[in-house]
Amino acid sequence: MSTNTLSKEAETKLIAFFNDRVDPNAIAKALRQVNFTLAFGIMSNIEILQSETAQLGNSFYWLNELAEILDPYLEVE
Repeated sequence: MSTNTLSKEAETKLIAFFNDRVDPNAIAKALRQVNFTLAFGIMSNIEILQSETAQLGNSFYWLNELAEILDPYLEVE
């Protein structure tokens, strides 16, 4: 896990992005769709994805973490 903190500029830009340009729930849904497509592609033995399996696994994890922050889905009881 990283201990880096966002710069104030990055924080301001992210807040503006989610307040003015896109709905956080829509981004969370898009992240989950991308993750599904990546996972399906790897399981389907699509050659180009197979060569990137390790990196995609890491990306899958962090995209899912971001989706959960934006719109908790897996943590809903």
